[in-house]
Amino acid sequence: MNPLEGTAGVRGHREIDLSLLDDAAALERNDPGGMLRATASAGAQVRESAALAAETDLSALADEGRPRAVVIAGVGTAARTGDILETVAGPRCPVPVLAHRSAGIPGWVGAADVVIAVSASGRSPEALAAAEAAGRRGARLVAIGAPDTQLHALADRFRAPFIPVPRRAPARASLWGLAVPVLLAGRQLGLVKVNEADFAETAARLDADADRCRMTLESFVNPGKSLALDLALSVPIVWGSSPLANVAARRFGDTLAANARYPAVAGALGEAGRGRVGLLDGVYGGLAEAGRDIFADPSDEDESVTRLRLVLLRDGGLSADEEEADGEPSVVEEKRAEAVQQLAERRGVRVSLITAEGGSALERLASLVAVPDFASIYLGLAHGFDPMAVPAVSEMKELVSP
Repeated sequence: MNPLEGTAGVRGHREIDLSLLDDAAALERNDPGGMLRATASAGAQVRESAALAAETDLSALADEGRPRAVVIAGVGTAARTGDILETVAGPRCPVPVLAHRSAGIPGWVGAADVVIAVSASGRSPEALAAAEAAGRRGARLVAIGAPDTQLHALADRFRAPFIPVPRRAPARASLWGLAVPVLLAGRQLGLVKVNEADFAETAARLDADADRCRMTLESFVNPGKSLALDLALSVPIVWGSSPLANVAARRFGDTLAANARYPAVAGALGEAGRGRVGLLDGVYGGLAEAGRDIFADPSDEDESVTRLRLVLLRDGGLSADEEEADGEPSVVEEKRAEAVQQLAERRGVRVSLITAEGGSALERLASLVAVPDFASIYLGLAHGFDPMAVPAVSEMKELVSP
């Protein structure tokens, strides 16, 4: 049985086992595929991928000048790397950056454009179709994924640079290993100003958060376990205050679904204010909280009542220099975040707050992603799920494969 393929079978329980979170030995037994260890390797992934990308000759990308547009092709975590490139590049990015999540590439892509095909396994149909189409149309191609795979062969066929990312875990636990080569390709094209110091600081941040969230630390001092307990038996609403925080929010929605099997509403706080903030008034929001005793012990609450839990990811917005561009001023983003937090508290909806830290956009993103990544795993483990194995994903692949 290979846990990477998600064939461990469906298991788990609806009730949450709070005692398991503070039993390191039990956590390790219930995580046979090592998802916690894989997630803790995020800092090492940054360093390894930066070194592997440095060994790949990307000079041809810059030799042909600035592209008309850059398309990052893939699905799931691979496509999320495109969102990261677009966000880190910021509103001053000189060309459009598009994360393309369907097979092939948009019809307008041609010789003036760059396609970055990303697949952790090296065999994603969407990435393979994108690489094939890019090569046929004469677009500049960069391929990123597991070495000695179909994607690697396609890159060789079209004489395109290939950046190897060794596959040691599912794609969702390899976000940073995939994102760093995409960012370095973007830097070669003049889209981002990320430098080696940014990568080093981001890796250090990820290492520090992995240490804070290690399985041997008890819940009251472990932010990953604490957030998992906050979300237990709730419907999480995850909103990001800025474009960068929005990427982190959507990433949290991804990991909650896969690792914990929890449904979540995730997105930008600006969009939420146009309609989704109405959830706070609904049957899982204010109406569910109306009869709650705010002084009661949370362990005594009726578990049959499903409630919302608002998770606010606050970035602090754009820097002073970036505000001169077309981005939204940070004061507006912060005011919106404060307003929605106040709305939730008025209705009795509980709020978990995560604030970005760090000097660069990449490090701030890491500070918003790391703890939620661990929280999704701990939440799944507390329900008896193996976070590495997602049977529905394997079955879905079997049902749609040719």
